[in-house]
Amino acid sequence: MKYATLLLAALLVHSAAGAQESTAAAARDALARKEGEGDQSALLKETLTAVDKQYSLIRKGKKQFTYDLNYSYIGQEKIVTDITVEGLTLFEIENVSAHIVTNTLSADYGVQDNLTANITLPVIAKFAEARGGNHTSFSLGDLALGARYQPWEARRDTANVTLTSNLRLPTGRSPFKIIAGSGEATGSGVAALSAGVNVNRIVDPVALFGSMSLTASAPATGLHQANGSRVLTRVAPGTQFGFGLGFAYALSYGISTTMSFQGAIAQGAKLRFADGLNVRTNTQTSALLNFGLGYRMSPKQTVNLSVGIGLTSDSPNFSVGLNLPLAF
Repeated sequence: MKYATLLLAALLVHSAAGAQESTAAAARDALARKEGEGDQSALLKETLTAVDKQYSLIRKGKKQFTYDLNYSYIGQEKIVTDITVEGLTLFEIENVSAHIVTNTLSADYGVQDNLTANITLPVIAKFAEARGGNHTSFSLGDLALGARYQPWEARRDTANVTLTSNLRLPTGRSPFKIIAGSGEATGSGVAALSAGVNVNRIVDPVALFGSMSLTASAPATGLHQANGSRVLTRVAPGTQFGFGLGFAYALSYGISTTMSFQGAIAQGAKLRFADGLNVRTNTQTSALLNFGLGYRMSPKQTVNLSVGIGLTSDSPNFSVGLNLPLAF
């Protein structure tokens, strides 16, 4: 009887140990990364691409297409003025609001493993409300051609540096050629060339990133736009310095979050009128605080949603964006 009791106790202990081991194995299997999920580093790289495509490169001969949808709202009090021989005359202050929806299709091509070329084609719908009436425009925005170059091989344990360049062409509706009441501008009206540097480092599960850029614009000449009692004939935009920083955090193998700050300081533009008067506008400072969420739908597709809050009077009040990679 004593031996039977000991044998039964041993069997119970073995059964309990087996159950614990089985439970632990099930837990490990549930927490383990499933095949095809990828790793957090890959998700962070995709998140960086959604935040700013300047951080990503693709392999030689490969193609990549991306669709971006962005909505922004601008509400402000506009001071309507005129420049006469007596100086600056204040007419009135009116409330102006604009709703802007931008659809952007971008294509990337790997020229070399460390050199990627891209083209960006935006289509812009803009609706503006003012006391003088409502104006709507729907047309092509400014086409952009760019390149990204990585001078050194990317390594997991070091910061990765990417050099960028971008040529913006004035294919959208110029703000300097629009007649009052005929619609809204969808482009800048001038060609611009920018160069910059981006740095990022992935410390799984966090990616840190920052950027700086400088943009110079060509002058808009041959204009004949009525501006109060004067006619605008030439506009020379000032040089713009841009900067940004932020981080992305992988909550899991399928969910990531981002927070970033983007700012820009632009010198005042030089305006010339038909009667020889030259005027320089004030320096503009814009800043946006962005929050984003990325969701991996499949190993090759990650959808990213972002919300931006304007921090200065020269920035949009807020913006909402959607980034979606396209597979053909």
